[in-house]
Amino acid sequence: MKAKPAVLVAGAGPTGLLLAAELERRGAPCHLIDARPAPQHWDRATVVHRRSMQIFESLGLAPKVLDAGCKQRIIKIHSNGEVLGTLDLATCGSIYGFNVGLSEEVTESILTEYLQRQGGAVNRSSRLVGLTRHDDGVVGEIEREGDRYSVEARWVVGCDGLHSAVRELSGIGFEGHALAKEWAVFDTTVRGWGESFEGNFVYLDDPAVVLTALPGHRWRVYLRPSSAESDLVEDAASTLRAYAPFASFVDVENPTRFHCHTKIASRYRAGAAFLAGDAAHVCSPSQGHGMNCGLQDAFNLAWKLALVHHGTADPALLESYESERRPAAELVTRSGDDTERLFMTTDPIKRESRDHAIREMIADPKTRHHEVVAEAELNIDYSGSPIVVGNADGHLSPGHRLPDRIAVRRADRKSGWLHEVAQRPGHTLVLLGGAATDVAEFVELHVALRDFAGDSSLFEAAYAFGGILICHLTSDASKTLRQICPASKGRRCSL
Repeated sequence: MKAKPAVLVAGAGPTGLLLAAELERRGAPCHLIDARPAPQHWDRATVVHRRSMQIFESLGLAPKVLDAGCKQRIIKIHSNGEVLGTLDLATCGSIYGFNVGLSEEVTESILTEYLQRQGGAVNRSSRLVGLTRHDDGVVGEIEREGDRYSVEARWVVGCDGLHSAVRELSGIGFEGHALAKEWAVFDTTVRGWGESFEGNFVYLDDPAVVLTALPGHRWRVYLRPSSAESDLVEDAASTLRAYAPFASFVDVENPTRFHCHTKIASRYRAGAAFLAGDAAHVCSPSQGHGMNCGLQDAFNLAWKLALVHHGTADPALLESYESERRPAAELVTRSGDDTERLFMTTDPIKRESRDHAIREMIADPKTRHHEVVAEAELNIDYSGSPIVVGNADGHLSPGHRLPDRIAVRRADRKSGWLHEVAQRPGHTLVLLGGAATDVAEFVELHVALRDFAGDSSLFEAAYAFGGILICHLTSDASKTLRQICPASKGRRCSL
C-alpha cells in the first residue's frame, strides 16, 4: 500500500511532473493530480534553456532531451529588411552552448516516464475543488468523474497554471497586467528556407514574427496578428517575404491565437500551500522563460520539502524558496515586458532608435555576452538567500550556480566536470585546494569532511580537488564549517 502523501501536487505540466518526480526520488511520497483526462497532444511552449538542461543532466535526462529535440545555436534579429545582428549561444559559458527546440508535450512525456521510474503516477480527470488547512497540514477535496475524495497531506503545491485553484483557495493574490496585444502560433515547414536550421529568427517588423527551430526542419512560428480576424499564415508570410522572397509556409499545423499576461503571485506560500510555475508567475512568451522558470521552481522546492519531510532540516528552510525563486520570476517578467515593448514599437522614429540600440548591443562584446547569459537564465543567483553564507570570490561565490566548465581529474584518474560530483539527491561537500594549500592540512580536513558526510543525513558525499583555484575560508564560513563539522576546528586555511 502506498504511503500517505507528504505533498499534494496540483497540475501535471512540466513543473508539476518534475516536482512530483523529484519528491518521489527523494523519498517524499506525493499525490499528483491533473484536471485533464489525458496528456496534451500539443502545446505551444518550445525552448528548453541551458539552465534547465543542467537540471535534466543531473537527473540523467539530458540524453533523452537532446535526442528528442534540436539544437538552437543562434538568435538572428532582423528589422526593416536588414539583419541587426546575431547572438551566438555558445558564448554563454555552459557546456550546453545552445537551446533545445522541443515541443512542451514531448518534454512532458519525458518527465512522465521519469516520474513513473520513481514510482509515481498522474491521477487524471482530478480537479482540486476544496482545501482545508489544519495544524498538521492540509486536506484537499478532489473531484473525479462526478465523485469526490479527500487527500490529506503535509503540504500542497499549486502547479496548476494561470487559473490556479491552489492559489485561489489559499487567498493569494496574482498581481500584474494583461499584454496589450494577442499572440498567435503555428507549426510549419518553410519551403525555400536558405538559413540555418539550428536557430531562432526574430523579425521586429509589423507583423512581428519569431521562427523557432523544431526537430525535422520544422518551425514553430510565433507572431503578433495584424487583426483579430487576419489569416495567421499570410500575416507571417508577409513579414518573411521581405527577407526571403522565395520562402513559403507549407504543412501548417495547430494555428492558434492566445492572450498572455505578466503577473506574479503576491506571495509564494500561505502556510502549508506553495505555488510554482505558471501558478506563481506568467510572462511574455517572447523569450521562452515561462516553462523554464517553472522547472527551476520545482527543482528548488522539491529538495527542501523532502529534507523537512524527513526531519533532516528545520521547517524554516522552506522560507528560502520564495526568497530565491521570486526574484528570478521578477527578473524574467521584467525582461519579458521590455521585449514586448520592442515588438510593439510602431512609430518609425522609435523603431529606428530601437534598431540602432540593438545593433550597438550586439556589436559590443560585453553587452552581447550579458544578453546571451540572461537569455540562458544563467544570470540568476541565490546570493541573497537566507540559507547562503560566505563572502564573494572572483571564481566561485556563495549562492551562484556551480559552473559546468570546470574540468577536474579524480583520484581514479578519470576526467570530468566539477559539477558532476554533485549530481545526487543528497548534498555534496566539495573541498577545493589551490597551489598554496598545505597538503597535510588539506588531507586532514578532507578526511574529516568525508567522515562527517558518511555519518550525516544531510550530506551524501565529500570530494576534494587540488590545483583548481585559491580562495580563503572567511571567518563566517569558518564558523559555519565548525557548526556542521566540529572535526574541522574552523581552520583558516587555503581551500
